[in-house]
Formats: sequence, C-alpha cells, structure tokens
Amino acid sequence: MYPEELRYAKSHEWTRVDGNVATIGITFHAQDEIQEVVYVELPEVGSIFTKGEEFGVIESVKAAFDLYAPISGEVVAINEGLEEHPEWINESPYEDGWMLQIQMSDPVELEDLMDAEAYRQMLDSGESL
Repeated sequence: MYPEELRYAKSHEWTRVDGNVATIGITFHAQDEIQEVVYVELPEVGSIFTKGEEFGVIESVKAAFDLYAPISGEVVAINEGLEEHPEWINESPYEDGWMLQIQMSDPVELEDLMDAEAYRQMLDSGESL
C-alpha cells in the first residue's frame, strides 16, 4: 500500500524522485479517506512552489481538500489525464493517479520527508486528513 521507494509528507502526498525531478501524488490512505474523487485542480506548467505551499485542490463527492507541495521547485508536467479521469487517483494512486512533476530547486528537502515505515507509523498513531 505504501511503496518503499517513495517519500511521504505529513499532508499525505507522496514523492518519487528521478534525477532532479519529483513526481507527486496523494497516498492510498488519502484517496481512501477522500473516497470518490470527482475533480482535481492542478497548477499550470511553469508554476513555482515552495515546500508546504498549496498547489491544488482535490474534490470528492463529500468535500474538497487542499494539496500541498512536499518539495520546492518548478512544475514541469501535470497529469492532464486526470481532467477526464479523476477516478485514476482512487484506482491507481501511485501510477496513473500521479498529479504533477516538479524540477526540484532544493533536493535536500527530501530529507524532511518520511520513508514508508515512518509514514505507516504516523498513520498507526491516528493521523488523518
């Protein structure tokens, strides 16, 4: 449920790193709590975010939730397929449901993110959305 190669933010976003590019989405836990995703608002390519800054909104049949950048940098790609298929976030949060890719401005920030075991421990302690 929580791939070992990913890094996790307390706000339930995951980060997969390939060179200096971080692919970002929300965790299985987050999509499970949100339930049926019906809409995702993502930033434009070229947008610049600071770690912890809101980058978008995800809406379900029950509520809307803010999305936060787990790392600083410039958006170099967004998952345009989510516009037509927001359900990918529920069906495949770590593959088809990725949201954006950021060219990292400070890769050292990755050290502040949790590994899979630390994320599971946080969930076990009762953290939720």
